[in-house]
Amino acid sequence: MKILITGGAGFIGYHLTKRLVSDGEEVVLADNFSRGVEDSFLKELSEEGKVSLRTVDLMDASAIDEFEDDFDQIYHLAAIIGVQNVLERPYDVLKNNMILLVNMIELARRQKNLNRFLFASTSEIYAGTLLYHDLPIPTPEDTPLTITDLDHARTSYMLSKIYGEALVRQSGLPYTIFRPHNFYGPRMGMSHVIPELLRKVYFDEGAGKLEVFSVDHKRTFCYIDDAVEMLVRLAKEKSAEGQFFNLGAEKPETSILEVAQTVLKVVDKGYEIVPKPATPGSPERRCPSMKKTRECIGYEAKTSLEEGVRKTFEWYRENIFSGKEVGEK
Repeated sequence: MKILITGGAGFIGYHLTKRLVSDGEEVVLADNFSRGVEDSFLKELSEEGKVSLRTVDLMDASAIDEFEDDFDQIYHLAAIIGVQNVLERPYDVLKNNMILLVNMIELARRQKNLNRFLFASTSEIYAGTLLYHDLPIPTPEDTPLTITDLDHARTSYMLSKIYGEALVRQSGLPYTIFRPHNFYGPRMGMSHVIPELLRKVYFDEGAGKLEVFSVDHKRTFCYIDDAVEMLVRLAKEKSAEGQFFNLGAEKPETSILEVAQTVLKVVDKGYEIVPKPATPGSPERRCPSMKKTRECIGYEAKTSLEEGVRKTFEWYRENIFSGKEVGEK
């Protein structure tokens, strides 16, 4: 197949591209590189012959017109993301994420043989229900959605994705929507809890003490290889067309304190953990029900947290902590 991945230079896009190329697919990876660099890992993929890197502003409709009309699948991952962006640029998040999606829907509509349009939503769409109502844990996809206060900057990202899901469902395309939950792994950038803790411990930034925020908050973490396996299976599964799915791990629920303890074990440091207050806006629990996804594709996350953190640490130690690569901003 010939496959287009928007936002392909990012964390999910990179690992997805690696997997698709290993399956023999031809991949066009489109990105404006605003959150990172065209690093050696992307260059290695492009040198394999079946990956084409394109620097393009997907906000520009005329640039979209230059794309071919023979894609079999389109993964739309491009969006303004990141807590800092959301807090500082809520208007841009609302406006630009919609423009990006509308442009890609129009591109998808003119494809001759498109069999699937895959839209990356977010687990954040459940945040309002968690805040105002009794959110079931694990959380199924059919949970009624409630938005948080429209004056809050963080609402912008959630709202852009809820509206995005509605656009996709009304687009007339053969779509699958997926809602990522706490993916982690190599090359995910530094502004995430696992690589951040790995950095602090590896470089002895706390002089024997590790400050950890939101220690009581719980998550179910999904290693990126498991996430990509589920995503590729959904893209191929006919019964997944016209459906929306959680993507992540249902168990075990792990506190941020336990994540910190796992990091210390993997890096082999005997630090004292110093609990700090909860990060504003951080949900106390996030755990998806994976029943619908599991029944559709017959697969669930298999990588343990310790194994995944170890693989992540080995990659960061070799490529980022050594100064070989800059990585994502």
